[in-house]
Amino acid sequence: MEDTSVYDRSIAILKQNHIRITPQRQIILKYLINHHNHPSVETIYKALEKDFSNLSMATVYNTLRLFEDIGIIIQLPNKDGGVRFDFFGTPHFHAICEHCGKIIDIQYPNYNQLDHELQDITKKQDPDFTPSRSKVEVYGLCKQCQQKLNQ
Repeated sequence: MEDTSVYDRSIAILKQNHIRITPQRQIILKYLINHHNHPSVETIYKALEKDFSNLSMATVYNTLRLFEDIGIIIQLPNKDGGVRFDFFGTPHFHAICEHCGKIIDIQYPNYNQLDHELQDITKKQDPDFTPSRSKVEVYGLCKQCQQKLNQ
């Protein structure tokens, strides 16, 4: 079940950015809010095409790019070289397994403070660079891969 307040806040961000609220954008946004599987474009398309027959891969791709541009989702690297997407309504960082590529959301209450600190450090070291946002990723091995590799 979707978190209505998160959905409403996200719709408000779209409106603030003068983005038309189409049925396709709504269904893709709801999918991203309700699924924490860090999906690819193909995963989202396959999940939604049954219920939304006029949805195309291009629409999913363009919607994701638009959502990323306004900062409500982020791209994550995929082990195969592709990308996956994550709803970023509540800023968090990621733990990524170097063996299987599993991505785990790590909630950190001081994430926004950390983001500001990283941007401040960047500005101090290179005053000509203007940061807009950052992503934090921690790499290692998930529990399942640790068990497999220790056998």
